[in-house]
Amino acid sequence: MRFLLKLFVIALSLVVVLAAAGAGGAAYVLYRYGRDLPDYKQLADYEPAMMTRVHAGDGHLIAEYAKERRVFVPVAAMPRRVVNAFIAAEDQNFQTHPGVDVVALARAVVMNVINYSRGRRLIGASTITQQVAKNFLLTNEVSIERKIKEAILAFRIERALPKQRILELYLNEIYLGYGSYGVAAAALNYFNKSLDELTTAEAAYLAALPKAPNNYHPIRKARAAKGRRDWVITRMLVEGYVDADTAKLAKQSALRVIPRTATEFIEADYFVEEVRRELADRFGEDQLYEGGLSVRTTLDSRLQAIAEQTLRQGLITYDRRHGWRGPLTNVAIDNGWFGPLRGVKPPLGVDEWTLAVVLGIDDEGADIGRSDGRVGRLPFKELTWARQPRENRRLGPKIKHASDVLKIGDVVLVEALLEAPPKDLEKAENVSAPLAPPSEARYGLRQVPEIEGAIVVLDPHTGRVLAMNGGFHYALSEFNRATQALRQPGSAFKPFVYLAALDKGYTSGTLILDAPFVLDQGPGQRKWKPANYSKKFYGPSPMRIGIEKSRNLMTVRLARAIGMDTVSEYAHRFGIVENMPQQLSMALGAGETVLLRLTAAYAMLVNGGKRVTPTFIDRIQDRNGKTVFRHDARPCEGCVVEGWGGEPVPEIPDQREIVTSPASAYQIVSMLKGVVQRGTGRRIRAVGKPLAGKTGTTNREMDTWFIGFSPDLAVGVFAGFDTPRPLGRRETGSSVAAPVFRDFMALALKDKPSIPFRIPPSVRLVRVESATGRAARPGDKQVILEAYKIGAVDGETVLIDGSDEPGGGGLDRPEAQLGGKY
Repeated sequence: MRFLLKLFVIALSLVVVLAAAGAGGAAYVLYRYGRDLPDYKQLADYEPAMMTRVHAGDGHLIAEYAKERRVFVPVAAMPRRVVNAFIAAEDQNFQTHPGVDVVALARAVVMNVINYSRGRRLIGASTITQQVAKNFLLTNEVSIERKIKEAILAFRIERALPKQRILELYLNEIYLGYGSYGVAAAALNYFNKSLDELTTAEAAYLAALPKAPNNYHPIRKARAAKGRRDWVITRMLVEGYVDADTAKLAKQSALRVIPRTATEFIEADYFVEEVRRELADRFGEDQLYEGGLSVRTTLDSRLQAIAEQTLRQGLITYDRRHGWRGPLTNVAIDNGWFGPLRGVKPPLGVDEWTLAVVLGIDDEGADIGRSDGRVGRLPFKELTWARQPRENRRLGPKIKHASDVLKIGDVVLVEALLEAPPKDLEKAENVSAPLAPPSEARYGLRQVPEIEGAIVVLDPHTGRVLAMNGGFHYALSEFNRATQALRQPGSAFKPFVYLAALDKGYTSGTLILDAPFVLDQGPGQRKWKPANYSKKFYGPSPMRIGIEKSRNLMTVRLARAIGMDTVSEYAHRFGIVENMPQQLSMALGAGETVLLRLTAAYAMLVNGGKRVTPTFIDRIQDRNGKTVFRHDARPCEGCVVEGWGGEPVPEIPDQREIVTSPASAYQIVSMLKGVVQRGTGRRIRAVGKPLAGKTGTTNREMDTWFIGFSPDLAVGVFAGFDTPRPLGRRETGSSVAAPVFRDFMALALKDKPSIPFRIPPSVRLVRVESATGRAARPGDKQVILEAYKIGAVDGETVLIDGSDEPGGGGLDRPEAQLGGKY
């Protein structure tokens, strides 16, 4: 008995010694490796780098900015099937272990001994908490020391953070391949779904990826990927997260990836870049690329697509009028054409076009081979535009044969043509499918235009930029001609000269002398002699005619009468030119501005004279959904309510600054409507809707403009060469820019009701004879409704003949002697 007691004492002593040694060893390990570890407490307030997403006004995604493509989702908002899939695959004892799973660790040690002896891959036993420690606080170094530090941190994290927070950090931080950081981004990139749309099989596949995404690539390594997914489904079944039937169906489903495609993004590169610059200026680059901002822009996806289409087509149409600049290159095709053609790099900005090489030429056209290996035909009628350009933008002789344009081996750009539908198909209703090409594919000859341009579409009541395109193609040039190109607006500035006169007391019936004008500019300077585009003089004419027919001499006399200081002040007031020189030439649009500013100025005319500031962004929210910027900052008393019980709708105050009287603004709108009905914008009349606007052309046809509006849409178009040079004889705002405006409005207003321009109560309409401005008489044929301010004397006109000094008024009665014949 005494022997047994002694033996027990010895054994107990050994246990105590071993325990003490173990405790000492543990203490040493904690001291040795637990010093200078990163501060794990920061994880409580950790905010991962998140992607900023930019949406159009209708919700379409237009851009994403990120260093890591991550979408943060709180774990409480994640579907249980997704969370359970990751726990089953990565850490089935997550809810119970203290940071390190001792059971799993022991099992891994045993299995690794066996696997090592059999030459198999070793397995790990890291818990989700350990992976959080590694991903957030440590490096990916493979060493015993790092594993010890990882375990120590895991214990500490478990004591400091709740399990749900640890899981949230893990599921939003982990890299899952396809450029996806976090499960929400992976769901979008692999399956084009949000988390709550994922099936059990899809959730299991995502849970299969953390160990090695590249080893389970869904396309390159499809068999291994499906095998790993099915293993996760089995684990979910074992852990009781799914039943047998669900697991069976999930395993039977194919692993089909649906990656996000470019068609999800609305193409609006110039618009998006303006938004990116504003975000960077407002929040800084770090917040832009890591802050997880949610940006709702003003973009209208439908109008943007129309703007892109009509501007491109307008520039192409002008370019074709001025001839064919030749093939991209010529290649030898004696030993085959496909290889040499594939060696030619296509030019930028030709998304819808493709490279082709000329294989043969005959009287009916040319045979071509495309870069995708297919062959086709260029009909002769598709070559007739390709005349040789000559000096002063003139053209060579008409094309009589395909060989006048092409030769064998020429590499050109072509676009597929659609076959005309049969007559019975044309009559069919609801035909929306694309027409099939004929058995011999037919193509049109194309070339990238040299001319550039821009289009801007605004809501005139708010200044919201609904659409914008700053050039033929963003890949060709990132320079935005809508916001960055300072160019002379020419006659597009004239309405603001006439507006200033109306505000000074002149009326719509004011007669302005259209006659030669000479200004002595001082010793040694040439005399300034402005002229009308037609080089003719028309005598006393109503103010309206000066805008409708874009008369330079009338405008100069009017500007001299009201004073250039007034004209300069109006240019500043409407945001067109900040410090316009007080020179008469400025009244004809010699002061440089950008398209966006001028379009916004026209918007202030049609909205009744209220100031609007162009904006690209409606609202910005931070990662937590808090609104940090809102363009419309007006107060709305009574808007935030739990429910509506029939109370009166809250009235939001109109805080827009008044820049001109509603009556004067409408008088200019009425005159600009006349530009479309009878003046330089007549070709726009074909749209058949109430429209108004003004052409603009600078000296030697360097720049062309058309700025106009419907009652609820303001649109500006500019076209010209980046390095200014003449566009060609008779190429004006009417022939280059106005067709783009016309085509845009025709599509934008299609199937929309015709809304008349709104007439303010301070205006009355008087029947007058359009050519003279006098009150209409029986038998007059050219009678229009002229807008007069209530209280103004109609029927009595005055004449501005320019006889007084600038700013002196220059008013005489009509019977004053004019001198000369017109």
